[in-house]
Amino acid sequence: MTPPRWIRTPEEMDALVASLKRTKTLSIDTEADGLHHHPVKLCLVQVADDRGRGHLVDPLALPTLEPLGSFFEDAGVVKVLHAADNDLGYLKRLYGFSVANIFDTAIAARFLGVTSLSLDGLLRDFIGVDPGPSRQKDDWSKRPLSPAQETYALNDVLHLIPLREKLLEALRAKGREIWVEEECALIAAMPAPEKAADPDAYMRLKGAKDLDGRGLAVLRELHQARETLAIKVDRPPFMILGNEVLVALAVLKPRDSNTILTIKGCTINVVRRAGEAILAAVERGLAVPDAELPVRRPNPRPRASGAVQRRSEALRAWRVEAAKLVELDAGVIFPQRLIDKLAHDPPGDLDALARVEGVGLWRAELFGAELLRRLG
Repeated sequence: MTPPRWIRTPEEMDALVASLKRTKTLSIDTEADGLHHHPVKLCLVQVADDRGRGHLVDPLALPTLEPLGSFFEDAGVVKVLHAADNDLGYLKRLYGFSVANIFDTAIAARFLGVTSLSLDGLLRDFIGVDPGPSRQKDDWSKRPLSPAQETYALNDVLHLIPLREKLLEALRAKGREIWVEEECALIAAMPAPEKAADPDAYMRLKGAKDLDGRGLAVLRELHQARETLAIKVDRPPFMILGNEVLVALAVLKPRDSNTILTIKGCTINVVRRAGEAILAAVERGLAVPDAELPVRRPNPRPRASGAVQRRSEALRAWRVEAAKLVELDAGVIFPQRLIDKLAHDPPGDLDALARVEGVGLWRAELFGAELLRRLG
């Protein structure tokens, strides 16, 4: 049974899974929307197989995407994605997917020294395909999608497998295929990032540093009220009230709707939509006892020891030299996070170096001896 282009029901999902049983390579993309919704909503998953068949999987209609999980964890199936971090993050976090054997075309291009890493640019430069105008700002939760949106979404996956073949040819010519394999394995194994709520985020808004304790208390309540309202109406916080408006409200501390209207950006619509929440937040902030007012605490960066600083400087100097030798960006050769890690806890030998998370065998084999010398 050949599945339809759209996968919206469990029966259609079963048909898709059955059709992919003998597939050795899949290309995957997602469309999520944080521009029109809050929190970010996963709106579409595009899947194409190595026979050139593309499908649009609708997570807004399906009870789960779990049947696709077996393909993601199957090391015998290559999953081709572009800039895979976000796509995999959604699937891991929302559906608990485990992932093995991915090929990230952005990583591959980076290790070829390509400077423009957009998918559109890679498709044009490597396989001569013009994907058309970007639709990244569309509201992908709206149904039905237009024919132009469907074409755009399918193009993002239908050309990824041919693109991979061209990138692999170039990588093999330079002897860098294993480099990309190791870097992609790190991305595949990375746990889904959980963005923890920051209780002090309001203090970092532009202009908040000029507020006294009472103003900060009001701003804190306004910031939380905006978040609550944004979730309730499924709109990004900036569409409810801008940051500059929050700070202006914290300065003025309005007690009635007419006073709210005196603030730039606060219209009748704003008062109608959020006026009650604004006034309640101001009252809560004004009611905070003096002894419990928020206090801005200094957050000095930890100062590294002299030895750590010397190792960091030595590694940065080495990285510049190494990048010239292999004609790649210094951040590709050795990211700053690895410099920080090795400078704080230098390995004693090549085996220990290769075991440092993120270093990989290829870096240890190619640069290991010199790295240890610089760290010594």
